[in-house]
Amino acid sequence: MAEHGADNKSSGGEARGAAGGRAFGPTGMLFSAVGLGTWRLEADERAAAAALRRGIEEGANHIDTAEMYGNGGVERIVGKAIRGMRDRVFLVSKVLPCNASFANTLLACERSLKNLATDHIDVYLLHWRERAPLEETFRAFDKLLQDGKIRAFGVSNFDVKDLEEAIRIAGPGRIACNQVLYHLKERAAEFEVLPWCAAHGIPVVAYSPLGEGSLASDPALAGIAAASNAAPCQIALNFLIRCKGVFAIPKSSNIRHVIENIQAEALTLTERDIERIETAFPARRKTSLPML
Repeated sequence: MAEHGADNKSSGGEARGAAGGRAFGPTGMLFSAVGLGTWRLEADERAAAAALRRGIEEGANHIDTAEMYGNGGVERIVGKAIRGMRDRVFLVSKVLPCNASFANTLLACERSLKNLATDHIDVYLLHWRERAPLEETFRAFDKLLQDGKIRAFGVSNFDVKDLEEAIRIAGPGRIACNQVLYHLKERAAEFEVLPWCAAHGIPVVAYSPLGEGSLASDPALAGIAAASNAAPCQIALNFLIRCKGVFAIPKSSNIRHVIENIQAEALTLTERDIERIETAFPARRKTSLPML
């Protein structure tokens, strides 16, 4: 199953990729703050694989995917893209809630491992929550940990109530991350989820951090970016990741955009920049955590 067999596994605390990275919560892994998202990359397999490989070469060591994406097709694209580069990246994938029973989680992970052509997933997430009891899903995650199939586990689209239950079941220091919808036009996570995760040492991974592409052409953001000699997407990403506990996984099959996204990590926003962003994109509280 694995391209490099047992050699794919590395001890915790290592840095992968040219940029090194920042601590990914309790995992001991060092993730680049800007990673590589893969949702809807199945439309052009060749372009997607080339963009992922270039992203790795540019220092992004965090690739996020899921069994849901293209019904496993995107995982297969990722597997091909990282061929010969597996030891330079951390792979994150997700199990669908309809597969989140104990037995089906184990089967889903095996499918993902096959698709990704690897013997382990670095961080395995529950994609969102439905009817399957968390106890069953986490028991399966523990089994996968014991068997060396995953190195850590986390959650996605969890609000504070769900996170509190997750910690009660899994124990403190075991939830690797919470992946949520978070971008300049959707800042609801800042009110409760981000502070709660920061207090408990749980990284937040922002998915769709560029608002599904809408921020690249936003006139307000363009004006702020021009004053900083940066691309709008770089300002949008840096605003999120300026907090050390926040990571972002923008998706693009365009190599130029991938490079721009990764370079966003090197920017430093001024207080004036942040004030202008706050004014142009005010945070609004929602009754429930938004998700796509």
